[in-house]
Amino acid sequence: MSETQNVEYKSTWRDEYLKWICGFANANGGTIFVGKDDQGQIVGVPQAKKLLEDIPNKVRDILGILVDVNLHETSQGDYLEIAVEAYPNPVNYKGQYHYRSGATKQELKGVALDKFLLQKQGKRWDSVPITKVAITDLKEETLTFFRERGIRSKRLPDTILQENTQQLLENLNLIEDVYLKRAAVLLFHPNPEKFVTGAYIKIGYFQREAELLFQDEVHGNLIEQVEKTIDLLFTKYIKALISYEGIHRVETYEYPKEAVREALLNAVAHKDYSGLTPIQIRVYKDRLMIWNQGSLPENWTIEKLLSSHSSRPYNPDIANAFFRGGYVESWGRGISIMAELCQAQGLPKPSYNIDGSDFWIEFRDLFNTEGLKEKGLNERQIKAVFYVKENEKITNKEYQELNKISTRTAAYELKELVEEYKIFKMLGASVNKFYMLINS
Repeated sequence: MSETQNVEYKSTWRDEYLKWICGFANANGGTIFVGKDDQGQIVGVPQAKKLLEDIPNKVRDILGILVDVNLHETSQGDYLEIAVEAYPNPVNYKGQYHYRSGATKQELKGVALDKFLLQKQGKRWDSVPITKVAITDLKEETLTFFRERGIRSKRLPDTILQENTQQLLENLNLIEDVYLKRAAVLLFHPNPEKFVTGAYIKIGYFQREAELLFQDEVHGNLIEQVEKTIDLLFTKYIKALISYEGIHRVETYEYPKEAVREALLNAVAHKDYSGLTPIQIRVYKDRLMIWNQGSLPENWTIEKLLSSHSSRPYNPDIANAFFRGGYVESWGRGISIMAELCQAQGLPKPSYNIDGSDFWIEFRDLFNTEGLKEKGLNERQIKAVFYVKENEKITNKEYQELNKISTRTAAYELKELVEEYKIFKMLGASVNKFYMLINS
């Protein structure tokens, strides 16, 4: 059996293995077997009975904790089993903090150490107080906007309009002693980047992966960022498909607005702001990606995220404020809501990816490159689909010019898009014929 999150094998004992005991104590506990090789096979350890007495004493004196050490005598040799419990308080080895993650041990430093120590104190990054920031430094317009939203959503009482800002912040648990928490500054300060580097959003439109056509940056407090970003996305970046109900023009966006809004709010509420990197939104002709630095709750997987789960926000104080302001649910239903909204519009469910500290959600258009290839469309036909998305319609002549082909080939491939693939519909007659997306 190979090593796991909670199991470590050592063929011999060295005092430096106290670091591994420290790592288990700071994580979820675990067991170290001394006298087994990396595959868990017994190789025996010399002076096992002496180590049976020495190891607990060294653990107590150097780490300040207690462990159970058991001796196992076998025909293949003797080995020791060191059972380590998870400790609620931080455990250090000569001033170093070690942590068990997966099947490896790591020494915690810098930001990772800060987060670990906060967690052991029962605090989160967004709950840490900030000195030298007064309530009067916060943006009154944002506070008023927040109050009004909260009243409309019935998450805040009508009387909140009569309460002063300090009372509001105390009700939102955004004050500790006499200091504003980091969450309060991020939510309501006119320039939170003065205190938190990277607390903004970048948006870019990409022709291809490495070809950026245009971009924007959204600054201000988190509430302003959400409102400004949604407005920018749906006026500049995300196209609307045009259809008509009688004489009335109807615009249907490529992606459901509420689903994108939910994804953005998730990114803002769950971002690891200690990472100093802005949220990034990449828009392509057939997909949209929202990326933030962060991580899933410990021992969670993407599969767990996609199943029914409780709400476990990375920044609880920020998430609570968004809930009270009527921005988000508190039941962990964001994933389900986004999936339902996309499916109702005939789109694929959003996909979720995590790579180290990178987390992103990806929306795919109904007419995305991969999906069109799977249907059997050739490159010219795919090019025509995106042309129509941009220009609402296409004629046979435009199809010819777009793909540098004959009238006959254009007619044949357009016919396929209508009759076989059922993506285009033909309108007009004779020389005035043109083609539009079938859902337009």
